[in-house]
Amino acid sequence: MRLLATLILLLALPARAAAADGQWVHAYAAFGEPKYPRGFAHFEYVNPDAPKGGTLHLRNPDRRSSFDKFNLFTVKGNAPAGIGIFMLETLATLSADEPRTMYGLLAQEMRVAPDKSSITFRLDPRARFSNGDPVLAEDVKYSFDMQTGKYASPTYQTSLAGVAKAVVVDERTIRFDLRDRSSDTLFKVGLLQVFSHKWGLRPDSTYTRFDEIVSEYPIASGPYTIAEAHAGRRIEFKRNPDYWARDLPVRRGFYNFDRVVYRYYQDEAVATEAFKAGEFDLVRVYSARIWVRQHKGRLWDEGRIIKQAFPIATGQGLQAYELNLRRPIFQDIRVREALNWTYDFDTNNRYHLYKRAYSVFNNSEFAAQGPPSPGELKLLEPFRSELPPQVFGPPFVPPSTGGDPKRLRANLLHARALLEAAGWKLDQEGVLRNAQGERFEFEYLAPGDSTTGEEPWQHNLEKLGIRLNVRNVDFALYNRRLEDYDFDMITIVEGAFTLPSVADYIALYGSRSADEKGNNNFRGVKSAAVDHILDAMNRATTMDEFRDACRALDRVVMWSWWQVPQLYADFEPISYWNKFGIPAVRARYFTADLPPDVDTQLPWPLATWWSKEMEKR
Repeated sequence: MRLLATLILLLALPARAAAADGQWVHAYAAFGEPKYPRGFAHFEYVNPDAPKGGTLHLRNPDRRSSFDKFNLFTVKGNAPAGIGIFMLETLATLSADEPRTMYGLLAQEMRVAPDKSSITFRLDPRARFSNGDPVLAEDVKYSFDMQTGKYASPTYQTSLAGVAKAVVVDERTIRFDLRDRSSDTLFKVGLLQVFSHKWGLRPDSTYTRFDEIVSEYPIASGPYTIAEAHAGRRIEFKRNPDYWARDLPVRRGFYNFDRVVYRYYQDEAVATEAFKAGEFDLVRVYSARIWVRQHKGRLWDEGRIIKQAFPIATGQGLQAYELNLRRPIFQDIRVREALNWTYDFDTNNRYHLYKRAYSVFNNSEFAAQGPPSPGELKLLEPFRSELPPQVFGPPFVPPSTGGDPKRLRANLLHARALLEAAGWKLDQEGVLRNAQGERFEFEYLAPGDSTTGEEPWQHNLEKLGIRLNVRNVDFALYNRRLEDYDFDMITIVEGAFTLPSVADYIALYGSRSADEKGNNNFRGVKSAAVDHILDAMNRATTMDEFRDACRALDRVVMWSWWQVPQLYADFEPISYWNKFGIPAVRARYFTADLPPDVDTQLPWPLATWWSKEMEKR
């Protein structure tokens, strides 16, 4: 009878990752069990028998139009994008077909303390750097110390801020003690990029200061090394024939090209023409105009170039015009709602490529659905009196015009009624003013020339007597004003995810961060309900609990009208020359050409496609 009672109790416990009980495991999942068991053959989204060989030609995948260093981890200068993809490896690697689950790479096994106070990694004895040295615990500690030290970029320091220290247990075992006992921190440690402690070591056994390691190639363990680099305009990687992990299950079918060559272009128009001329093989297109109007023609019609929008399951964070609630003009919810009714997304989205953002968690199961569940209501009910009543009804749907001028007129009339109820009236000159006679005027702050066509919105606002000023400033001033929360409205794109990062949302919406200059609570949200829900997200022990908390947060954020939502994409728009073999199964979570991180996952085309030409040999 006692045995039966014990079994019933165990079955009632929340499902957790195997690593949560303090055992050595091959993989760790934030919730539930890893998809792939110990000893699995390969990931499903690769071809394990993909032929090796050929050259992959690429362009610079982001705004960096040149490179002047090889150290990714420091502030000054630009490093080539390919280093993070092809050279540097991590203790564990994420699978690209399940939410936030990591499998050992440099680490053969991992062990998470039951209370998440630490995570320990046992390194694979086969792991080798490109110079032939074994990857040891001292190298991992050195990598951690450098990335959290004062000479590293704040991006890396902040990412690993939840780690108290790294402790070398023995030659191939390292433990990380955590001050932030969350899954977020566990994964950030698992995805620590590791390099040799000899990187920066001088002949006299002293070290070059980390931010002064500039021209030395990283000593890393990845599948490629640098073959050539030319004047910041071209870099060529060659596949290491002695790559230590080529037969591991997490690497079988990966990295199939003998060479990968990046060429840097300073102008988008020049790069587009270079692609058509065959100077590089694949491009992820970020401009809707270029995708629709320029990626077409004879080469596409003949099938020599293929244009494909690859669906992705990656959740898309909220991209929105964010209103600074610290400004008196935005403190009335009716005013914020009115601004949403004046924004005509349907007309602005003239290429119909993107979807309207509707949630903090677009394109995912964490977006609110239907009426609140019992779990959501448990979190929301204690704050009913201070929350908008819509929070307790259907999920948020942004105002729409469908591109119909009549619907736009109706939306503007609705906005006018909301503004009048909030005390804003038109004067004799058609200017909207409050009871103190102050004009309704606010500024949109944007970096460089990155505005996205605010003119139609300005025109709609003018019809209601509102003036929207657009101000472009250089990046340095823009960042300084963001750090000081000195703006009326900005555009922010919250990160992509497979599983929402609690730490990120605490920074975005937590009351404490609203008063911490340099943090990410740009809207100035101070809500006891939001803080309560964020705490529930952090304490969740099952996927159901976590999902309920996310959906409750979504309802509060969206129905509070703290922003004017813009857009998101549920696909990767890629044009590529018809020279690739592609795995039969597509990854669910991936990017086209950017380095992997905690959430955006794998650069699937670069890592798993192969040359068709090699199939003939």
